[in-house]
Amino acid sequence: MTSQIKTALLLGLLTALILIVGQAMGGRTGLIIAFGMALVMNVGSYWFSDKIVLAMYGARELSPADAPGLHAMVEELARNGGIPKPRVMIIAQEAPNAFATGRDPAHGVVAVTEGILRLLSPEELRGVIAHELGHIKNRDILVQSIAAVLGGAIVMMANMLQWGAIFGLGRSSDEEEGGGSGVVGSLLMAILAPIAASLIQMAISRSREYLADATGAQLSGTPLALAGALGKLDAYSRQIPMNANPATENMFIVNPFAGMSMASLFSTHPPTEDRIRRLRDMAGR
Repeated sequence: MTSQIKTALLLGLLTALILIVGQAMGGRTGLIIAFGMALVMNVGSYWFSDKIVLAMYGARELSPADAPGLHAMVEELARNGGIPKPRVMIIAQEAPNAFATGRDPAHGVVAVTEGILRLLSPEELRGVIAHELGHIKNRDILVQSIAAVLGGAIVMMANMLQWGAIFGLGRSSDEEEGGGSGVVGSLLMAILAPIAASLIQMAISRSREYLADATGAQLSGTPLALAGALGKLDAYSRQIPMNANPATENMFIVNPFAGMSMASLFSTHPPTEDRIRRLRDMAGR
C-alpha cells in the first residue's frame, strides 16, 4: 500500500472520528451536523488550513529587507529542490522550533520562531530550513495542515461533549432513536476521541519526518548540520515548552511538548536520537 493511500485512509479515520463524536453529542441530529462540519472542514482545510495555523500562532511575514540572510538561504535551498521559493514567517516565541505549511509547493510557507534564530548556527539553521522545504517538496504540508485542523476540531468537540455530559446538556429524544450515548458513554468518548485523534496524527506524521530529514539532508548537502540542529532543538524544547495547540504538534520539526512527561507516549515525531543516527549514517555514506 502506497504512503498516499495510507495517508488518505488515515485522514478518512479522522473524519469518521468527527462523525462519531457528533453522534455522541446529539444523536442523529448531531451526526448530521458533524457530517456537514466535516465536509466544510475538509474542503475549507484545503484552501485555508495554512492561514488558520499561521493565525493561530500570530505569525508575521518577514520581507527580504527584514532578514536578507534568511531569505537568501530559503531561496538557495528552494532552488536546490526545484520548487518555488516559499514565503517566510516569524513567530514571536522563545521556544526554538519551525514548521512548513501551504496547500502545495506554489503556496508554501516556512515559519520559524524567534528562539530558533537565536539558538542555531547558520549551518544548523540551513539544515532546518532544508528539512521544512523537504516537507514542501514531498507535499506533506497539506496533509499535515488538514490533520491539524481536523484534530483540533475533534479536541474542541470532545471538550463540548465532556461538559455537555457533566451538565446533562444536548440530550433529547434523539437518544431513544439511536442517537446519544448517555453520560458515561459521552465522558468515555470525550476522553478517548482526542487520544484516537493523536494516534492517527502520529501515524500520519512519523514516516513523513524521516523522509523530510533525508530530503533536507540532500538539499543542504550537510546531514550533520541538521543532526546537530535536531539535538539542540530537542534539548531546548524540553526546557522551554512552546505555547502551542496540541492539534498542530505534527507540523513542527521537533515535538513542541517534549518537556511534558506524557508527551512522548503520543508524540507525532519519531525519537530524535533515531533521526540523528540516520542522518549520521547518511553523512558516513
